[in-house]
Amino acid sequence: MPKFLIKRWHGMHQLWAFVLIIVLTIALAWYDWIWGLLGLVFAAGVGVYSLLAERAFRRDLKKYLGTMSYRVKKAGREITSELPFGIILYTEDNKVEWHNSFVSRMLEKESVIGESMDEFFPALSQAKEREGTLDAAIGGSVYELMFRFDERLLYIRDITQRWQLAKRYEEEKLALGIVMMDNLEEVTQGMDDQQRSLLLSKATAEITEWASKFHLYLKRLTSDRYLIITDQKTLKQLELSRFVLLDEVREMSAEIKIPMTLSIGFAAGAESIVELGQWAQTSLDFALGRGGDQAAVKVGQRQSFYGGKSNAVEKRTRVRARVVAHALRDLIKESENVVIMGHKMPDMDSIGAAVGVLKAAQMFNKEAFIVLEGVNPAVQKMMEMLKEEERIYKRFITPEQAMGLMDRGTLAVVVDTHKSSMVKEPKLLTLTDKIVVVDHHRRGEEFINNAILVYMEPYASSTCELVTELLQYIHDRVMLDVRESTALLAGITVDTKSFSLRTGSRTFEAASFLRRNGADSMLVQRMLKEDLAEYIKKAEIIKHAEIVHEHIAIAITEQDRQYSQLLIAQSADTLLNMTDVLASFVIGQRQDGLIGISARSLGHMNVQVVMERMGGGGHLTNAAAQQEGTVAEVAARLKQVLQDIDKEEGLFE
Repeated sequence: MPKFLIKRWHGMHQLWAFVLIIVLTIALAWYDWIWGLLGLVFAAGVGVYSLLAERAFRRDLKKYLGTMSYRVKKAGREITSELPFGIILYTEDNKVEWHNSFVSRMLEKESVIGESMDEFFPALSQAKEREGTLDAAIGGSVYELMFRFDERLLYIRDITQRWQLAKRYEEEKLALGIVMMDNLEEVTQGMDDQQRSLLLSKATAEITEWASKFHLYLKRLTSDRYLIITDQKTLKQLELSRFVLLDEVREMSAEIKIPMTLSIGFAAGAESIVELGQWAQTSLDFALGRGGDQAAVKVGQRQSFYGGKSNAVEKRTRVRARVVAHALRDLIKESENVVIMGHKMPDMDSIGAAVGVLKAAQMFNKEAFIVLEGVNPAVQKMMEMLKEEERIYKRFITPEQAMGLMDRGTLAVVVDTHKSSMVKEPKLLTLTDKIVVVDHHRRGEEFINNAILVYMEPYASSTCELVTELLQYIHDRVMLDVRESTALLAGITVDTKSFSLRTGSRTFEAASFLRRNGADSMLVQRMLKEDLAEYIKKAEIIKHAEIVHEHIAIAITEQDRQYSQLLIAQSADTLLNMTDVLASFVIGQRQDGLIGISARSLGHMNVQVVMERMGGGGHLTNAAAQQEGTVAEVAARLKQVLQDIDKEEGLFE
């Protein structure tokens, strides 16, 4: 019993009161012994009563406290057993020491004492030496595990209802999509109204049937564009089906001998409806910028692409080329000077296109310069040719010199790439508000978003082809020097592999224009001649080639032996000439220490998709990537990516 309770009710105050009574009794007896005797009897009675009262108090207090302690312990046991969450105490080696009845009901076992927690909570193995929470699924329910490693204590809470509600909330979020017929105007040129209506009805029937199958709300906006409204749950189903509509429309168009394809842009997970609509349009722009015949999906920060098995259909009309040329002309006139940049490790297409834009600026008497990081083997012979023309060669400057020229009145023109990380000096793009992008590659996730003029046409064979067309409309009378026209023709020749790949009617029209302006095809061939030593190195690379998936050639070079990016690319081109090879990949260590991968195909396989999964990008038939690691590690990753794509949607069209 606590002493303070005894002292409070039967302490010194009572003793002093009793002493006072005795003193008063003695004083009373001094005057009259009879009254003193009576006082003494009264004092004795008070003492006896106090003693008995103290004993009774102690007895009642013990009884009360005993009853209260029993009730508290009993209530504690019942409450612990009936708690709506689980409690587990465990040993240092994760063995269960004690648990309440919630854990028994959860695991459907009377007792798990002595068992290892890792057996029924595998998620705990992911959380060593730190406190926090984890979610674990057990028997169709979801539980939140809150662990305290210092006390070796684990709390378990059933969050199934909350998890289902959150999942339903995510699944029912709005998703917007836009379906567009890529090339309706091109394929219907020359058709009469009946044929056009028949084609539209067939395409509309395919789209409507697809929307009905997946329970999508479909609304026709224009003759070639549809709006789709659905939720994120259905969008996931569309992604799992890999947008089968693309294949259905492509097969339908093949039957009627008309190259009709679709592009689809989807978006979900935005903060507002306005932002969601902007994302959907951006996704459609992505799909179109990558050549069409594919779907681009943006969910939050994730951007995914599906399809893209066919080549971009060439646009026969030059209306866009004329409009872009006029816009570029106005921008050049309004600018103080022009700075032109290609990509890192430039090739002939990049340098040739830059020379073409340089000519455009000079026609309007503007100071223009080309940023060149250094001469590499891919452009060495072209630079030797341009060096003979002092008027052109002196316009090449280093990135450091370009930094001193840039201001808000400078026009920056980026050619043969649309990624700021691919140019030699990305800081140059932050020093001006006027940026123009001219490129023929399929659009990737990274993009120069602040460009005021973008001319991206994936159907084009090369950037030199696009620049050549712009030159024909940018000025009434265009007079190209022999070396200028030859540089443009060399860019087209290299990217088309001597006019054997990705060539359309406009490619030959551009080449014809350049020939009329003095382009020397023999000079181009001399620039493309190979050195004997380099040819032997290429043969050594090809010697290591192996065939996988029946039609894919993969050449893996020796570790710690460095090759130029040009040689790796040329080896991939050569492998493509082999019988039954539809795609080729060459993996080798570059001179900068990175592992370079060059990918080529004949159009039956989209190597751009493969290289994007390896962290690179490019074109449907021409792509590349760079990775860190060893040659063997990168080769293993490539083979795994090819295997994954083969399982998901097949490697070949």
